[in-house]
Amino acid sequence: MGATATGKSLHFCSSQDPLSFLSLTKAKPKAETLNLNFRFSKPPLTPNSRRLRLSIRASSPSSTALNDPPLPSLTNSDLQLRVRILSESLPYIQKFRGKTIVVKYGGAAMKSAELKASVVRDLVLLSCVGLRPVLVHGGGPEINVLLNQLNIPAQFRDGLRVTDARTMEVVSMVLVGKVNKDLVSRINYAGATAVGLSGMDGRLLVARPSPNAAQLGFVGEVARVDPTVLQTIVDNGSIPVIASVAADEYGQPYNINADTVAGEVAAALGAEKLILLTDVAGILRNREDPGSLVKEIDITGVKKMIEEGKVGGGMIPKVNCCIRSLAQGVTTASIIDGRVEHSLLHEIMTDEGAGTMITG
Repeated sequence: MGATATGKSLHFCSSQDPLSFLSLTKAKPKAETLNLNFRFSKPPLTPNSRRLRLSIRASSPSSTALNDPPLPSLTNSDLQLRVRILSESLPYIQKFRGKTIVVKYGGAAMKSAELKASVVRDLVLLSCVGLRPVLVHGGGPEINVLLNQLNIPAQFRDGLRVTDARTMEVVSMVLVGKVNKDLVSRINYAGATAVGLSGMDGRLLVARPSPNAAQLGFVGEVARVDPTVLQTIVDNGSIPVIASVAADEYGQPYNINADTVAGEVAAALGAEKLILLTDVAGILRNREDPGSLVKEIDITGVKKMIEEGKVGGGMIPKVNCCIRSLAQGVTTASIIDGRVEHSLLHEIMTDEGAGTMITG
């Protein structure tokens, strides 16, 4: 790892060696660089302390494409603090370097330009320091916009989109043709290499109809995962970006819940972590009290919370997705607050985390 202090900003950039990611300036970069503003809200502690918090803000030299505000001028003490925080991130980098992290992206983080830029930069940074991120996405809000433009009513049953043949065409167009390619372009612009896929590509996913197909239409489940195409992409140092659409054995496309796809992909890859970005802080002991966040819980404990009615509504399928992935070998699964900028880095690079971590 090398560094030169010749300017007033700290940049990360990718290289063939994941550990040689740090430089303090880079003149006229050919590729995008990351300008990171770090600060601790509490004094730095050991990686085993749940009190360690890391606050990070990112911007690019060109703020237009990713909608980042310009950073203020930095003092020498600011630069020294950055370097110290980077040094203190080393235990987390060492722990997760070479490990696969599957991230499900959706909700508020997909609606806000600032949060979208934050997620993209977190993924690129994690890739730069040697982690192997895989991104799975939905795109409900974008689907609703196009359905409205085409005067096709959006219908939901038990939280799932009713998907007839016309709606399925729109789902495929939006998820595969629009949202997926937008994310790929943003990740490429930020300095990494992304490869866009749907479940149909490389026979990644084989779908089967949902048990409630008569009511839901072309809403499916994951019948099988073949991670061969993903392994090739990840081994090449690229970031797979997966749209949650797949076909059955006869070629019929199905709309599949992105949480489910992320969980099954994580299990097939033997991922270290599954992370679901949501619109809530995590699992709450009291759903009416935002301050009752459960920071860590095992499978037995979270099943008991479901039985007691403490976990309900849309959180149940997310928790069940986590439980299933853990049962298939994923080390930990986290449900984190996607409304918070850089929540991915908080979850991975601090012991405090950014939501609820479920263990086996």
